[in-house]
Amino acid sequence: MCGICGVYEKGRDNLRLVQRMNDLLAHRGPDHAEVYQSADFYLGHRRLSIIDLTTGDQPIFNAQKTIAIVYNGEIYNYRELRRELIERGITFRTQSDTEVVLKLYETDGPDSFTRLNGIFALAILDQRGARPRLILARDHFGVKPLHYFCKDGRFIFASEYKAILLHPAVERCLNPQALHHQVNLRYNQMNETLIKNIFRLPPAHYMIVEEGQVIQINRYFQLTPRIDTRKSENDWLREIPIVLQQAVKRQLVSDVPIGVYLSGGMDSGSIVAMMRQAGVQQINTFTLGFNEPTDELDDAQITAAYYETNHHSLRLDLNPMRRLPQVIWFAEEPKINLLQGFAMSEFVSRHVKVALGGLGGDELFSGYDIHKLTLPFNRLMAHIPHGCEGVAAKVSSLLYYLQTRLTSARFDEYRRGLQAALAVGNITRFYLIMRNVWDFDREHLRVIYSPHFLQQTLEPVRNEFDPLFEHYAGQTPLDQIYAAEFASKMVNDYLLVEDRMSMAHSLEERVPFLDLDLVKLGFSIPGRMKMRGGQTKGLLRKAMSEFLPPKILQKKKWGFAVNPYLQFKKDLKTTAEAILTHRRIERAGIFNYDYIRTILDAKPHPRLRWHYNFLWVLTGVEIWKQMFIDDGAGIAGAFELEAFFDQSNDVHGI
Repeated sequence: MCGICGVYEKGRDNLRLVQRMNDLLAHRGPDHAEVYQSADFYLGHRRLSIIDLTTGDQPIFNAQKTIAIVYNGEIYNYRELRRELIERGITFRTQSDTEVVLKLYETDGPDSFTRLNGIFALAILDQRGARPRLILARDHFGVKPLHYFCKDGRFIFASEYKAILLHPAVERCLNPQALHHQVNLRYNQMNETLIKNIFRLPPAHYMIVEEGQVIQINRYFQLTPRIDTRKSENDWLREIPIVLQQAVKRQLVSDVPIGVYLSGGMDSGSIVAMMRQAGVQQINTFTLGFNEPTDELDDAQITAAYYETNHHSLRLDLNPMRRLPQVIWFAEEPKINLLQGFAMSEFVSRHVKVALGGLGGDELFSGYDIHKLTLPFNRLMAHIPHGCEGVAAKVSSLLYYLQTRLTSARFDEYRRGLQAALAVGNITRFYLIMRNVWDFDREHLRVIYSPHFLQQTLEPVRNEFDPLFEHYAGQTPLDQIYAAEFASKMVNDYLLVEDRMSMAHSLEERVPFLDLDLVKLGFSIPGRMKMRGGQTKGLLRKAMSEFLPPKILQKKKWGFAVNPYLQFKKDLKTTAEAILTHRRIERAGIFNYDYIRTILDAKPHPRLRWHYNFLWVLTGVEIWKQMFIDDGAGIAGAFELEAFFDQSNDVHGI
């Protein structure tokens, strides 16, 4: 993996700037750094050497040096593509996958991107025409990040937007709409970021830039599930292990050692099993525990012993919140699921440079509780008419009144359960309520936000989800949720965390379940069949029955996450109280301090887990805001919470 960046700005010498941008991305590629200039174009690259260790430095050029590429990622079918290009008369100077991408673009243009089976974010400077152009592209499912700024004839891009912020013309202004997404979803679904005027190139898209202006943004691939009802269960049971093994085998290509994140569940266990089936003898596996009752250290050990892997275990620090400023600096978003990934990647990076993870298995084979909760409504939704939102809104208001007047916040999940039941018939509304979005709960928004913040227009979160569900409108509600969540939460929540936390430690993480062929297979299986016997991942369990120990096949899914209730009792409460002070909250004018205080003062209870997640996000927002808005990059060195307090005291006071 690598880090890329670049600038186009007519008549300005940006060499030193791009060198500084490159330096800021050093964690993404510590093995080599290069800045290339051609007229007003500057391209920067930081390399983490995985394939072709000797001749794979970037930029890489075509023979005439009219095309240059900087690239972040791995192309798993590059050897097949290389052979095809050689048969077409193309010659190569290196053994790298980067040169294959370059030569394929040189011959086929942007149409070539759809043929790449891998993970990538790239920038190609094409100077063959009368007007030089910059082409940016991102992989099919958004595994690798790519950000850009375009204003006043100035175009800047980077793997992480902290590098873009180094340009003096880029203002550090909070994007309130993106913040609204972050608070509602605990991730941001927009192509905008938390910084105004800094955007994310969407997955499966490429962009063409000429003279500092975005000429076009085009989609080169659209995941269109084609549910195959002709195949029997036995057909799927035979096919799944074959395609999974093919995906894992493809992603073993490397000139450095590879490891596996072994969570103790089926997905990562299946990867280990398929590695052994592919002939890998020495397998390095790694497991993280949280010092909580649901730790999977013992379960991971079962799989490790079954396949005789070289196994390593780690327990998370009892007070992990002290590292929150550090992980937010790398993530560039205030999120609740960063700490465990950061600690795990730090641990794994001491042993290997590449790790395979099980992300995507739940999305492809129905592994989440929300899928199980949706199943009973799957047929019912088709027979309930739309247009009941008004009634649902009135009932919701009544429920909120009763809760706030007669009960306590502990009953919030029951109220939201009733709201979800009232939303049956409107799949978008139903899904978002199940995901705890508050847009349908206007009374609650007035409790969360300050009156000042609510004076501005905040577009509802559902505006980003309506097009997703409409695109898959011909499918069952359950299949719609699979597809919509694959294009939303997986990309902008899970994959963002995987990329940032692994690259923080110069570790390349690969995701075999997101192999292009395996994804297409997963989205051709009828949703109800995936949940064989009403059990999450029922079909996958049976398909892997000859490869995994019985206990792993039968165990309940816990997920790779810290329990917010237990974390509140450890150090979340003390951290939130220290950072979310009345003075800070009032000065920012975004949130309602009284509501924060109500949660902090309430007797701890497991049913307040969503409220503790809310505190976690708000604590992260305040840290993020001081890093990226209030004080600029200067506070980035405050990587321990104590140092953060010391530095922020000097500026704001607690």
